[in-house]
Amino acid sequence: MIKLLMAVCSFLIFSNAQLYCQTPEYLKEKSEKIEAGSPFTKIINRELPADIVYEDESIIAFVPLSKQAKVHLLIVPKKEIETLNEARQEDALLLGNMLLIAAKLAKENGIENSGYRISLNLNEDAGQSVFHIHMHLLGGNTLGPMVDRID
Repeated sequence: MIKLLMAVCSFLIFSNAQLYCQTPEYLKEKSEKIEAGSPFTKIINRELPADIVYEDESIIAFVPLSKQAKVHLLIVPKKEIETLNEARQEDALLLGNMLLIAAKLAKENGIENSGYRISLNLNEDAGQSVFHIHMHLLGGNTLGPMVDRID
């Protein structure tokens, strides 16, 4: 009975895994973008211009090219980590500092009390288009729902 249950569970896990994979088109685009190098690293290295609002030895924050809120900043570690899935235990302090810097920048921009959103997009279904982990800080106006409800 246990072997049958394990077999059924394995089948369900592996058959459903196909439903949640990245499409070949996205994987190709992702691979090409990773090969070309992160535009954020180019900003860090001053190879591309940016409106930088914060920088220390491990993190940089700047205004994105296309703002989605009155206050919209990108908080980016200088260490290239493609997605949160590739982060390791040794990155915990860096990731925590990103959150603290987001709170600091929210306060500096006067949105700490009215409210703000911090967002990380990971892979295809979340719309990740730059494969260098980064956090969006959004606020300064009423933000819509993060996602549409599915009930």
